Amino acid sequence: MRQLPEADRDAIRIAQDPKLPRWLEQITATGGCSHPVHLSGSTTTLDGTTGEILHHYDTRNEPGERLLVRCRNRRATVCPACSRLHAGDTFHLVRAGLLGGKNVPGTVRHRPRLFVTLTAPSFGPVHRTGEACRPRRDGGTCEHGRSLGCGAVHAPDAAVIGQPLCADCYDHTAHVLWHAHASKLWDRFVIDVRRRLASSVGLVQSHFADHARLSFARVAEYQKRAAVHVHAVVRLDGPNGPHDEPPAWGTTERLIDAVRASARRVLVRTPYSLAVGELELRWGAQVDARPLRADADGDGPDDDAVAAYVAKYVTKGASDTGAGTDHPLSTWADIESAPVSDHVRTLMRACWRLGGLPEYTPLNLRTWAHTLGYRGHILTKSRAYSTTYAALRADRAHHMGHADIPDTVTERHWRYVDSGHSPGAALIAAGVAEDIATNREIAREEREASR
Repeated sequence: MRQLPEADRDAIRIAQDPKLPRWLEQITATGGCSHPVHLSGSTTTLDGTTGEILHHYDTRNEPGERLLVRCRNRRATVCPACSRLHAGDTFHLVRAGLLGGKNVPGTVRHRPRLFVTLTAPSFGPVHRTGEACRPRRDGGTCEHGRSLGCGAVHAPDAAVIGQPLCADCYDHTAHVLWHAHASKLWDRFVIDVRRRLASSVGLVQSHFADHARLSFARVAEYQKRAAVHVHAVVRLDGPNGPHDEPPAWGTTERLIDAVRASARRVLVRTPYSLAVGELELRWGAQVDARPLRADADGDGPDDDAVAAYVAKYVTKGASDTGAGTDHPLSTWADIESAPVSDHVRTLMRACWRLGGLPEYTPLNLRTWAHTLGYRGHILTKSRAYSTTYAALRADRAHHMGHADIPDTVTERHWRYVDSGHSPGAALIAAGVAEDIATNREIAREEREASR
């Protein structure tokens, strides 16, 4: 008789457990999280005045004497359920900074606001999609004997897209070091935009904060060539942030000019190395700064579309575009066995080699080899742009009745036990996550149909 697969046998075992209903409640509460964290412990809520016990919860009565909580991983490839929640939080975070809400006044929608895209520079020609990849009439070759052009018409999903025409000509070292300094390049860009705005109206640069504030939310996106681009919402406020109107001179046109000029001007120099020298790292030549429209009839991108765009990319990891992996690499052998293209593998090797040089020790390139040297967060924002992830989670907990009760004292004693699912539990959790996602989509369609 044919034996059932292990996952099916395990699912049957779970289904026969007397505590199955409570276990399903926990799985549903996590949204069908793929890798929940298992905790053991208790929570006791006391009256703040009398010390009377108002509520006590203990995991000793739970299935397996443990409580399951979300892993909160933002990557869809790791946990689809938690990534959907993270994408929703990101959408509301970005949208609040565009249209108001979450303690941000609605007047921000009428401020100078831009959707900015800053690109990485070229590190060498790569294959691209279009009518013709890289047509050349002279038919020349590089010093390695490879063609300098490509007249093929590549499909958008062709594996060759983003790969170098000549891997030996491509500057993998500069690519990796640019990634390692991209966050610093962004910081200098923001500082320079402030300085240029001040200079354009005759202000002393150090006095800019007395007149205006630059707020932003930015997301990093890996392109097919495995280089990070930055997409950002940039807003100009008064000196006190979103609750303060910008000065009369703070116009959209002046902000666009400052963004474009700063993108061309700022640079970061790498530490000097005998092996590499000193590199000057800049943004790429392609810079886009589009004003966001304040109403449905205006020109420019739609606010909800921009928020959805940012939310979409924040759940993507490096592995989604083939530009690395979502898990750290511990050894050179890990690089050789990683399921990536030759181009990406060469960038990982460059991280490992450069990470062994003492002058690049602060960059932690080996630690970040799986992201090709990029060390920044996928999403970052200025403090005054809008709400925070922590505040959104607190609002959700309050809505679900999990918030602390006023005038009480809560004592918590918890310890980590394990994480993940058994094979059968993973099957059931995936089904729960799919049902929740389907129900959410049906509810969304019904809301749109009723408008």
